Amino acid sequence: MNTARALLAGLVDYAGLFPPAALSMEDAVAEYARSRRSPESWMLGRFVLPAGRLPEFSRAADAQLPEPGAGEAWRLSALLSADVHGDSTLATSFNDARAGRATVDTVELKAASPDEAEAALGVLPPGLVAFVEVPLDGDLDALLAVLKARGAKAKARTGGVVPEAIPGPADLARFIAACAAAGVPWKATAGLHHPVRAEHALTYAEDSPRAVTHGFLNVFAAGALARAGASTADLEALLREGDPSALHLGGDALAWRHLRVSADDVQDARRSFATSFGSCSFAEPVADLRELGVLGGA
Repeated sequence: MNTARALLAGLVDYAGLFPPAALSMEDAVAEYARSRRSPESWMLGRFVLPAGRLPEFSRAADAQLPEPGAGEAWRLSALLSADVHGDSTLATSFNDARAGRATVDTVELKAASPDEAEAALGVLPPGLVAFVEVPLDGDLDALLAVLKARGAKAKARTGGVVPEAIPGPADLARFIAACAAAGVPWKATAGLHHPVRAEHALTYAEDSPRAVTHGFLNVFAAGALARAGASTADLEALLREGDPSALHLGGDALAWRHLRVSADDVQDARRSFATSFGSCSFAEPVADLRELGVLGGA
């Protein structure tokens, strides 16, 4: 197992509908379809959209979706509003109508407390895997206990279009370590367009604010190392790493400083723990990985 492929396979959930890209449904569907045909399609995960826009997606994507049995169905992740029951019903109705062509196999929602998480997860229909966005400064242990008991997964917001939306490395390290301790898989969302921690513009506007953003290689290498037992302090230090050459993905292992994880263990961590991240661009992460030379060996 090549280490880069183990770390990157299916990593990017495409969220082109959301800022800063904020594409129309037609343009986002077209971009996702192009990405599915690209040489890097093995890095692509689900199409992310609000559940309330599933009818609009159906109209925009009808010509792009495979016929049943003629190709791999598109996988979607639907973001639920406060009306969890109504939105999840939309998702199951969509799945019935689009069987074999597209399927909502995950949903995403927010919960600020264990009680909120319990209430939301309690009304979900069977068959939908839920990612629950939790506050990184909240009672993580109690929240994760609810998710574990309900078979749900966690979600961390890792950035945004303003500097204050970016969590500190200590908070993100605490989240990853807590998920590892609780045995709860997780995904990330927002702000992870680039592989390695560095300063970047936060939008595509000429006058965009700039800030130091998390790198997705840092974040998911930290996930693999957390699964292997790395300390919270080591995870924080890795999340702060700004030197691309310090993280090695060659051969049969991921290595950073004194820590090492085999490619097989990286693959296992990605499949069952550090699952993916949502990004409004697929082309940008791919271009940056090419520039770093990471994809050349993938």
